[in-house]
Amino acid sequence: MRVLITGAGGQLGADLILSFGEHDVIALAHADLDVGDRDACLRAISEAHPDVIVHAAAYTDVDGCESDPERAWRDNVTGSQNVAEAARSSAAFLIAISSDYVFDGTATEPYAEDAPVSPMSVYGKSKAAGERAAMEANPGATAIVRSSWIYGATGKNFVKTILRLAGEREALDVVDDQTGAPTWSLDLARAIAALSAARKPGIWHVTNAGATTWFGFTRAIFELRGLDPDRVRPTTSAMFARPAPRPAYSVLGDDAWRAAGFTPMRLWRDALREALPMIAR
Repeated sequence: MRVLITGAGGQLGADLILSFGEHDVIALAHADLDVGDRDACLRAISEAHPDVIVHAAAYTDVDGCESDPERAWRDNVTGSQNVAEAARSSAAFLIAISSDYVFDGTATEPYAEDAPVSPMSVYGKSKAAGERAAMEANPGATAIVRSSWIYGATGKNFVKTILRLAGEREALDVVDDQTGAPTWSLDLARAIAALSAARKPGIWHVTNAGATTWFGFTRAIFELRGLDPDRVRPTTSAMFARPAPRPAYSVLGDDAWRAAGFTPMRLWRDALREALPMIAR
């Protein structure tokens, strides 16, 4: 199978390259392909003749999107449409990566795949619009994979920040009023590889199982690294004002994933236990 990956220089992209190692992989980082450039997308994908495209390129700086909505729309909406048009022209199956931020966080139980989206932030709105653009441009051959709280060995992420701060500060104040599912990028990449083999279109929620808050996530990082978890103190989102609003609850239900016969994702804490030594290196 010939697989083309956009955003291959990011943390998910790096693990996608590993997960598709036995296949013919064309890995395109931003320097190789600006997805916001329609002509470049059509040309690059046409020349590559991929069977599957995993579209992981995106502008993921949530607060940055709030201050630069034009870039958010170009990268996350126009980019998705461009890649999807190119996929249709090449008869390729498209897997586009999306986010839990397409929901407003008012739910009290995991969001189903068919739950109405209601994003609060510019980032969330751009990802929701990008989903629609991709599915409309490549109908019947597009899968949307929503995930959440992604961390890995490449690039910047919450786990790396906490490991750094643990060595700099005696105590850390972390918000305890936002609930989600931390997801290891390598586990997510492996699930995407399984989906690419099945080529099943639709919307899929793919996260590590279970849920916690950022406070609980941080305590787990401390515990698994042999540090004193009592150094982590709970606080509220109000104490950390950010330009973009965050959903208070963004746990994603995976009923469709299970019903389709895909292997359920393991618990987030089990994934974190395996991931931490790699990330800490």
